[in-house]
Amino acid sequence: MKGPLVAVVGGSACTAQEAEWATAVGRLIAERGAVLLCGGLGGVMEAAARGAKAAGGLTIGILPGDDPADANASIDVALATGMGEMRNALIVRAAQALIAIGGGWGTLSEIALARRSNTPVVGLHDAFTSALEIHREAGPEAAVRWALEQAGRHEV
Repeated sequence: MKGPLVAVVGGSACTAQEAEWATAVGRLIAERGAVLLCGGLGGVMEAAARGAKAAGGLTIGILPGDDPADANASIDVALATGMGEMRNALIVRAAQALIAIGGGWGTLSEIALARRSNTPVVGLHDAFTSALEIHREAGPEAAVRWALEQAGRHEV
């Protein structure tokens, strides 16, 4: 499978709505031939990976700890970095576009790093969209469409 790397970021704990959206986003990424990249753990990351796997997609998790076994069950390639939250920079730098769904401080750091490195960012149900001047979409379909359009224009 060869396609753009689209990162999905969000909280390790999430609301039912955020999980539903993340699952749909993951599915849509896979259906369009892109590769899902995430932090590999729970919450939004797990829901997005589950959606991508259900659609036959490839999932990559960049983990904060040392043990690849910590990855959620829907991760195909688990990269254990031992870097803690510094792994957020790896996620952002590897991605050609980033979709943020909810989240907290970790998600905010990923959005900020993406903005700083000119990685296209779209926020879905995200309190950070206006403050950080990132693109916002109301639903998974529009968010994935926008991210893939931008990924095609973005060099890694």
